[in-house]
Amino acid sequence: MPFLMPILRKTRETLEIYWVLVRIMVPITLLTELLARMGVIKAVAPAFAPVMDLVGLPPEFGLAWLTGMLVGIWGAIPLIFTLVPTSSLSVADITVFSALILFAHGLPIEQKIIQKAGPGMIATTLLRILGGLLYAFLLHHVLVATGWLSAPANPTWIPMSATVGWAEYFRALGETMIWMLAILVVLSWSLELLRATGLLKLMMKALSPILRLAGIRGEAEQLTAVGLFLGISYGAGLLIREARSGAISPRQVFLSCVFMGFAHSVIEDTILVISLGADVYGVLGGRLAFAAAATASIGALLGRLSDETFFAQIFRLPHAQSEGG
Repeated sequence: MPFLMPILRKTRETLEIYWVLVRIMVPITLLTELLARMGVIKAVAPAFAPVMDLVGLPPEFGLAWLTGMLVGIWGAIPLIFTLVPTSSLSVADITVFSALILFAHGLPIEQKIIQKAGPGMIATTLLRILGGLLYAFLLHHVLVATGWLSAPANPTWIPMSATVGWAEYFRALGETMIWMLAILVVLSWSLELLRATGLLKLMMKALSPILRLAGIRGEAEQLTAVGLFLGISYGAGLLIREARSGAISPRQVFLSCVFMGFAHSVIEDTILVISLGADVYGVLGGRLAFAAAATASIGALLGRLSDETFFAQIFRLPHAQSEGG
């Protein structure tokens, strides 16, 4: 039947993504567990303490944060409840840590895509890491001052938890992999449904005021909205084409990539961290408000830069455009 073809195609794509994730996650998770049982994690945790202390998190979370930045959100998730017992975590802890990895994850891959659109890799990578730390810092202090989200963490899904024996550990790892597949399939189908029904397009239009506040205009606004909902691979991928044609100004390309770095894949990633116990207002509402304000501030600073400095330090014209002019 014709209507089954898109479902089968999307499922096949999801299975391919899942297999890539499994090959990354399983070795990392096993290595982390082995290091934890050998006492290595406990020994190196103090090295992360200053940064984690800034955002009110246990130093052990530093390893999960680093893994998330290098590998991606799915690489960090299995480590959360193995490094620190669930019983010692609050909703605030899960929300602040989720904010950190939502801002900066899978940097080697995602930043390489962004670089192809023109923005400098170092500049945009630092903005994502520092932006995530600043937002997590502000969020932590707001939560401490108000007492909001101080209740014990109550995740609907625990990817992994502290276990006693290796047999129990491998059973939990297997369950995590099965749940991960189920979540990926449901999310991919849901996004396809939103796209097919036109709801995704309406959501993108509703986002226009926020993007305008961030200083993003015209065609860049539409492409940024694509990245916001579908991810950097989609949004920045389209920006690469437009940047090469010269249809969008380099400064707008840069601002669009900055905003997408702060906030992208907001449906899929948000649902994922909420299932771990994060608060939706902290990981979505506050994150979008911060992304708009921070991008607008960066845009104001950008306006003070001369073209010579801008193109020498933080933006390189894509190949096709540089040849044409």
